[in-house]
Amino acid sequence: MAGLEHYLILSAILFSIGLVGALVKRNVVAVLMSLEIMFNAVNLAFIAFGRFVTPMLMTGNIFVLFIVTVAAAEVALGLAIIIALFRAKESVDVTAVGRMKG
Repeated sequence: MAGLEHYLILSAILFSIGLVGALVKRNVVAVLMSLEIMFNAVNLAFIAFGRFVTPMLMTGNIFVLFIVTVAAAEVALGLAIIIALFRAKESVDVTAVGRMKG
């Protein structure tokens, strides 16, 4: 049976993968996907704490609901930024954002 430690280790691994992807990748879509992996790692940690630390309370699940809502808004805003970036620069490279002039 997997315990709390196993879930937290998996969550840390997922978060690390997402962090490395967000820092290394130059494609905006890949960076957004890495951020989603990081959000899911946090969700996994909240669910694990909710299951093993306070099994009678639904606090972990409530936090996950809020995080999923924020993630949906982040994806919608991110896709709008990607579309604007592609229309302006014909590229979805992160470095193209630094070259844009207001």
